Amino acid sequence: AAMKPSIFFLTMVVVSILACNAPGQPSVAEKKEYEAEIKTWYASREATLKAPNGWLNLVGLFWLNPGSNSFGSDSAKQLVFPAGKIVSDAGYFELRGDTVRLLARPEAAVTIQGQLVREAVLYPTITPSPVQVQCGSLRWTIIQRDSLLGVRLRDLDSKLLTNFRGIDHFPIDINYRVKARFEKADSQRSIAITNVLGQTKPEKSPGTLVFTLNGKECRLDVLVEKDDYFLIFADATTGQDSYAGGRFLYVKKAVGDEQLVVDFNKAINPPCVFTPYATCPLPPVQNRLPISVQAGEKKYGHDQQ
Repeated sequence: AAMKPSIFFLTMVVVSILACNAPGQPSVAEKKEYEAEIKTWYASREATLKAPNGWLNLVGLFWLNPGSNSFGSDSAKQLVFPAGKIVSDAGYFELRGDTVRLLARPEAAVTIQGQLVREAVLYPTITPSPVQVQCGSLRWTIIQRDSLLGVRLRDLDSKLLTNFRGIDHFPIDINYRVKARFEKADSQRSIAITNVLGQTKPEKSPGTLVFTLNGKECRLDVLVEKDDYFLIFADATTGQDSYAGGRFLYVKKAVGDEQLVVDFNKAINPPCVFTPYATCPLPPVQNRLPISVQAGEKKYGHDQQ
């Protein structure tokens, strides 16, 4: 007997649904939900960049020499701060061994935690966060890179911050969210990481993430940052559509029997894309993928030229 029209219609609908949602493939609704999640993540990422401790307000990085280092807006000073933001002669930083002492002139009106200061030890410090000095819209702290000690200067009214209009991204593609396995390394294992200053030092690496992307098995050595694995990688888009210095990616550590997920839609530009006053690490040679990762953040600002 011939199939009744209603039954035939329902059968074709079921067949169509199955054809559109092959086993293991996300549904249209799942893709839309995922895209909304990533867009929310993008917004959070940009808010972090614009925050007082973000990367868009960096306006200076001054490496200190042993002894006295004068600072102020006068171009004759050793550390020249932005004009109109601080007095011409604000005082000096004194570097003795690994101790940095600030000696500020009264007219500089610098403060720490809201209190006017004339003298303060900025480094080393027993507090868990750096001592931050303030003068108007300027903020500064001491940073260390190997044997170098320097003043990292921020301006909360930085033009980079006020002119920021967002970051370009590759199209959101759920296929760049892949499952991975973790190959644990020896507890003493470290890998060589070089930064933009040319400094190279060993960093502890607990293992390697192994996954398949674009039909190829890929491997990325990881570092650790709090509860995340931290990846510094390059790929075939590096220096073309994405930043020449590689990109960063954070992957949540698995808890118990959880599956590790590497989501390249969350691949981000290093701070050096936004400011010349950052000291970014570069991808180790083994983390240069032979494939094109067309997901995550594209070039930004000066790197787009």
